[in-house]
Amino acid sequence: MRTISLGGSFLDAPVMSLGMWRAGDIPLARIRAMTEAALDCGVNFFDHADIYGKDHRCERRWAEAMQWTPSQRQDLIIQTKAGIRQDAGWLYDFSAKHLMSTVEESLKSLRTDYIDILLLHRPDALMEPEEVAQVFDQLWNDGKVQHFGVSNFTASQIELLTRYVNRPIVANQVQLSLTHCPIIAQGLAANMSAVDGSVERAGGLVEYCILNNITLQAWSPVQAGFLTGTFLADRDKYGPLNDVIDRLAGEYGVEPVAIATAWIWRHPANIQVVLGSSKPERIRAAAAGSDIRLTREQWYELFIAAGHEVP
Repeated sequence: MRTISLGGSFLDAPVMSLGMWRAGDIPLARIRAMTEAALDCGVNFFDHADIYGKDHRCERRWAEAMQWTPSQRQDLIIQTKAGIRQDAGWLYDFSAKHLMSTVEESLKSLRTDYIDILLLHRPDALMEPEEVAQVFDQLWNDGKVQHFGVSNFTASQIELLTRYVNRPIVANQVQLSLTHCPIIAQGLAANMSAVDGSVERAGGLVEYCILNNITLQAWSPVQAGFLTGTFLADRDKYGPLNDVIDRLAGEYGVEPVAIATAWIWRHPANIQVVLGSSKPERIRAAAAGSDIRLTREQWYELFIAAGHEVP
């Protein structure tokens, strides 16, 4: 599988990672099977979060299922997230107390001495960037976190944070798929008042990340919208799109999911796909998209078939 330098760092990462948010409720044997399927495809990057499964459950079950040796751990890239609290309903908390305690619990749950990448999960309106900077410095100096990033941040929010932190922001994980791509669609429809896609929602996030060596990570790469189910094989809502996907899948000799991931990988931003499937066969099928380079005509055909307008 093709690799990229995450955020311009010395960390070489595969262009696909496996999201472990489903690991809390499936058998340990299934967790091992999906992890091994990813490794077979060259995917050694695993994406976690403290809230997946609630209270670090997915982190604990993955570590229990795999029981990595120290030498095996060195070959993995483990990413986790912090900043969302569920104990008080649902709120965001970038305080030093919360972030430090969350990381300590993640280290224990994952059975590791260090986390390769720590993401701030969603923007905290009450963020004090100086406090976050102190947390980052302490975690890095203590050898507990090697790299830092964010998730679902705007360009301005990243800019605010980077003014204070000493460690580079290497990644921004955002929702992105063929049918949910405002960060791409807005740039195409810019300055066209009659086109809904021209409404400024992303603040030039793609361009900002490219200019600042921040790797975009695409979560829910086959989801139609926010937790609305996949667009693949949904002919009632996405018939024309599935017609194009199926035709291209036949031409390339792959499963439809590979065309969905190939569409993301065709973008010159070197976007990393975060696949959330727990099915080994789906993981292998999606990974096959990394070997496909869609033509410009095919990329735009898919974009238009997904319902986006090219002025």
